[in-house]
Amino acid sequence: MTRRAFTVEMAEAGQRLDRVLAARLPDLSRSRLQALIEDGHVTLDRGPAKPAHKLKGGEAVEVVVPAAVAATPRAEALPLDVVYEDDDLIIINKPAGLVVHPGAGNAEHTLVNALIHHCGASLSGIGGVRRPGIVHRIDKETSGLLVAAKNDLAHHGLAAQFAAHDLERAYLAIVWGAPTPPAGRIAGNIGRHPIQRQKMTVRATGGKTAITHYRTLKRFDCAGKAAAALVECRLQTGRTHQIRVHMTHVGHPLIGDAVYGRATRHGRGLPEGLKRLLAAFPRQALHAASLGFRHPRTSKALKFSAELPHDMTALLNELEKFK
Repeated sequence: MTRRAFTVEMAEAGQRLDRVLAARLPDLSRSRLQALIEDGHVTLDRGPAKPAHKLKGGEAVEVVVPAAVAATPRAEALPLDVVYEDDDLIIINKPAGLVVHPGAGNAEHTLVNALIHHCGASLSGIGGVRRPGIVHRIDKETSGLLVAAKNDLAHHGLAAQFAAHDLERAYLAIVWGAPTPPAGRIAGNIGRHPIQRQKMTVRATGGKTAITHYRTLKRFDCAGKAAAALVECRLQTGRTHQIRVHMTHVGHPLIGDAVYGRATRHGRGLPEGLKRLLAAFPRQALHAASLGFRHPRTSKALKFSAELPHDMTALLNELEKFK
């Protein structure tokens, strides 16, 4: 438990209590401060306070921040590929097959379970709970970089950058065929499929704005046609399954994508050995290769990269053999 105390300045008169607290205590998010006020952990002249209380100036404010309670997910000693770590955040190179967050059917053995064990006491808590703050997720079968916050300040700062699309994310994908033109911009609102509710789709109406910038890094031709291509996708927005949906929308689904990539015309006319190779890839061929953002405490620009995992590298090497 920690205590914070200060006197309201006259320049702060007329402002709401929660806004002054947010300015005075930037390491705590606005929602966290409002919860502390509602739970009676903030006093104004030793009396009860409300978030919307208008200050007059000169009041004595005291904030009691309880120690973070134990996380609900249990800690598990799972191996982690840590790319970077400090007191505020941690960057992980996630392997394919690892679920990020506990949920229905995945109550344990997730990245969150592993982070609780790895970070231990360095997790000061998100919203009063000793757990990592997951500000973005990547699918279970997608590999690559993911950032998690260790405290409210980092969680609030990173979430704001994701919400404002004020960061850099680049993915590498191996797709069926080769996009035409080889580089471009895909814009199409993404929303839930009207019939197949487990899928997302590009919607003519409704949905959320989604923009992906792509460029073809290498094209693999065989039997006089494009069999596959290695494509870099940069996200201007971040919607559920965005790259998988957008590449399928333009006719080039990801190899190995069991949800969006099953039906494809690109396998027609290819040698049987090549078709079997592509059809056998066990996951969507997608890797979060680079991640750049401003550090939520120092504002320093940070950028990280992760090489292609072995399975995608091996697939590219096999594609080179077919001409």
